[in-house]
This record gives sequence, structure tokens and C-alpha cells, in this order.
Amino acid sequence: MKRSNMTLSRSVPQAERWRINTLAVMNMVLLGAMAVANSAQAHEPEKHNVQPAAGYVPSSEIAIKIAVAIWEPIYGREAIAQQKPYQAMLKNGIWVVEGSLPKDYAGGTAIAEIAKDDGRVLRVSHGK
Repeated sequence: MKRSNMTLSRSVPQAERWRINTLAVMNMVLLGAMAVANSAQAHEPEKHNVQPAAGYVPSSEIAIKIAVAIWEPIYGREAIAQQKPYQAMLKNGIWVVEGSLPKDYAGGTAIAEIAKDDGRVLRVSHGK
């Protein structure tokens, strides 16, 4: 039996044997890591999550508060305060919140689009 091992050793170059052994070890490590990850997920209890019937952003007042909280760090508190009153309209489950400008004033206002159901911020921009 020893003789056949020596024959195999001589027929496969050392670099090739090293590559095969390395790939085998990598496969074993990868399979082990996947097993541990799956095991951890299987044992983690499901976390409690409240889903409000009216969504996380049920009103225009809440949509405006969220929009202002997003705009202020981006555009500055003073610039956003000058765009009062803010307006929010619900279109297809998305709150579109905009600032306003004085009459006959040229320029744009901050805009935010926020999902009513889950509160995702879908878009933030500023008109010109």
C-alpha cells in the first residue's frame, strides 16, 4: 500500500497537491461557518414588532416633523425655518412634504417623500 501512495505522490506535482489540500480545507471552513450561522439564526427568537394599523407615519403632522428633522442637518435650521408653513399631502401611500416661500419670491423649497406604512425616506431634495 505504501508503494501506491508513493506512485500517486510522484504522479501529482507538489504544487497541485498543495492547491487541492488548500481548497479542501477552505471548503470545510466555509461549510462549518455556514452551519454555525444557520444554527444561530434558527435559535434566535422572533422579536416583537408593533405594526400600527395607520402606518408609522399616520398624519401630516408626523410627516412634517420627520421631514424637518431630515432637512435641518442638510440645509440648515434657519433656511428650513424660513420655509414655513410646511405642507404635506398623501399620494398613493407616500407623504410628499414641502416648504413654502413668500408670494412673488423666486427660489425653491425643501422636499421630502416619506412612506406612510413604514416611515422610509424615499426622497430628499431642494427645488431651485
